[in-house]
Amino acid sequence: MKNFLLIVNASKDFDLEETKKICKYVEEKGGACHYASMMDGQVGIEGFSRQKDLQGVECVLVLGGDGTLIWAAREAAACRVPLIGINMGTLGYLCELEVGESAFCAIDQIMQDSYIIEERMMLSGKMQYGEKSYYALNDIVFHRTGPLSLVILIVYVNGKYLNTFQGDGIILSTPTGSTGYNMSAGGPIVDPKAQLILLTPINAHMFSPKSIVLDAGDEITIEVASRRLQKDEMVEVSFDGDSGFRLPVGGRVQICRAEKCTKILKLSEISFLEILRKKMQEY
Repeated sequence: MKNFLLIVNASKDFDLEETKKICKYVEEKGGACHYASMMDGQVGIEGFSRQKDLQGVECVLVLGGDGTLIWAAREAAACRVPLIGINMGTLGYLCELEVGESAFCAIDQIMQDSYIIEERMMLSGKMQYGEKSYYALNDIVFHRTGPLSLVILIVYVNGKYLNTFQGDGIILSTPTGSTGYNMSAGGPIVDPKAQLILLTPINAHMFSPKSIVLDAGDEITIEVASRRLQKDEMVEVSFDGDSGFRLPVGGRVQICRAEKCTKILKLSEISFLEILRKKMQEY
């Protein structure tokens, strides 16, 4: 691999000092590298085009944190381009590298084609009878909007009724996303290479609000139920933290495993459990 796109979170590399160092290093090694920058809180990159910016790119380098990598993953997956993260954030479960010398050594290794590629499953969701699909590497979250009141969500799996959940919402997580919002809500941590879907209630009004582990091939339908006569409640559906759409009472969303996947470059033989142990000791 010699042709790179560097996607950088300019909120973490504000003067683009590290970005320019990395691009210069790639070019000195005989490769090509251009960059696109985004800011914290920004959805996407202004003027970014898959056809233009990913044309001929063999690898995406992501400079920032897990949030930056998650956004970049959805773009890269559409073009089947692998990516690797260089951490400038905090936890960085998804970013294998740290900024500095390790990033330069990694570039050498990638340019020598010494790596493996892990395929991470993604989720696809769309409104019932809708045409547009939304994608998530981490999670799809159904959560309340407006005044602080609970929402009622009815869950079906493969067309069969599972349960009715009352609370702040529901998280549907991939294995990659198990260390994100799912973990904060009390859900289990699983190896990101696993093939399954986690359903975790958020602050459920139940005596035993447990996560449910579903098969990766299951199709999940979530319906918004009415809590009062006015039937004016709205639930927001977010994909990897980005707002997708609002859902009224009676609205349904169908969720399943996406046909495309995210390709993550791995350079070391360090296992996920070793990374997890290190992160838990640090934080």
